[in-house]
Amino acid sequence: MSALLNPDDRPEEEAVPEGADFSLSPDLDLLPSAGLDLSPEPVLPEAVRQRITVLAAAALPGLPADEMPVPLRRVARFAPNRRARLGGRDIAAQLVADPLFRQRIGTRIMADAGDLGTAVTSGVAPAAADPVEVAALAYLARPDGWRELITAAGDAVRAEADSAAVTAQVRAAEQRATRAEHDRAVARVEADKLRDELARVREELGQLREEARTTAKALREAQAAQKRAADLLATEKGRASRAALDHDAELRRLRSRLSDAEAAAATGKQAAKDARAVDDARLWLLIETIGQAASGLRRELAIGPAEKLPADFVADSAADRPGAPERSRARAQDTDDPGRLDQLLALPRAHLVVDGYNVTKRGFADMSLEQQRKRLITGLGGIAAQTGDEVTVVFDGAERVHGLPPAPRGVRVLFSKKGTTADELIRQLVRAEPPGRPVVVVSSDREVADGVRRHGAYPMGADSLLRRLSRS
Repeated sequence: MSALLNPDDRPEEEAVPEGADFSLSPDLDLLPSAGLDLSPEPVLPEAVRQRITVLAAAALPGLPADEMPVPLRRVARFAPNRRARLGGRDIAAQLVADPLFRQRIGTRIMADAGDLGTAVTSGVAPAAADPVEVAALAYLARPDGWRELITAAGDAVRAEADSAAVTAQVRAAEQRATRAEHDRAVARVEADKLRDELARVREELGQLREEARTTAKALREAQAAQKRAADLLATEKGRASRAALDHDAELRRLRSRLSDAEAAAATGKQAAKDARAVDDARLWLLIETIGQAASGLRRELAIGPAEKLPADFVADSAADRPGAPERSRARAQDTDDPGRLDQLLALPRAHLVVDGYNVTKRGFADMSLEQQRKRLITGLGGIAAQTGDEVTVVFDGAERVHGLPPAPRGVRVLFSKKGTTADELIRQLVRAEPPGRPVVVVSSDREVADGVRRHGAYPMGADSLLRRLSRS
């Protein structure tokens, strides 16, 4: 594809975007050959390419919707001053690929062209007409001899460009000749002035030579004295420079040590402050958990008089009683049991940590990631409101995520940083909690479950949370 003409060459028209190509489309090979000119498209001059696109863009809105190609319906809605510039490539492609569209748009353009359109349709190019306009109309209407009209337009454009170049060269040569004549006259005047000045300078030169001989002797004496003074000054400057360098080096060493000491002190203070804040938070959570656990235990121990005595318990565990039924063992609750999840969330000061995408891709895999996040966060907001527990949901993602809804009250939404995964962030959250606080981690990833179990957390499967959310 070749570049189009500069829009400044034709101010009243919009520039056709670079890349608009009217060469023969391979899709035309699929059309019936009857009645169609399947010979290769001619190489259009740049001005003709531009004019064809501008004419087609101007006539495009006049086509009925059912006659307009689908790719150009959006282009037809552009503003007139932007249609050729933004949609020129699509218009050019349709003109080449769709002969019926080219015929329809050409009929409208030829009707608007008046007498010139009538002349071009009959295969005649008026002598006074713009060759670019004639070539553009001939390409769209395609009468007998239209290729010759386009070729003639190219020759005319090139001849016009050559004529303009020759005119510019002649004008430049005339300007150079005028400047040369002016410079020659100025040079004559300057030469006369220089001759007079030369005579005066020669007279003064004789006087100066005599003065120079006298001055040279005094100068040699002064230079000898100056050399002795310069040697003495260089020696003193060297001593002063060495002293200054030693002083600056010592000053830099002291400043460096001071800066290191200040940085170490600031780092130590900040580290101590952060450690104290973490310890205070862990201690507060632990005390709060123990207090609520003790309160709950008090309520649970407020029971009536015992129906069995200690001896009865010994008898039940260490002896058989005649006719006593065999006791059944309690069934261990599955990690995907929502009832087990409810029991853990009922513990005082419980912290629910959710592996976000592990849950959403298991329960809402048919949704987009944005819809998965929104549905999970909304459901966790309901759990936080019902239980009053701390809820944290962790997603993978080093880049900023768009479309995230505001987090409900009591729900913390986190995204792993670049270079880390949600699994690593979950393990860091679990390790940050004080021993004794109930932490429930929801993830069907066995590696995550095993990792958090080693740090005292309760791992639950993703299905337990999905069932719990379905109940809500």
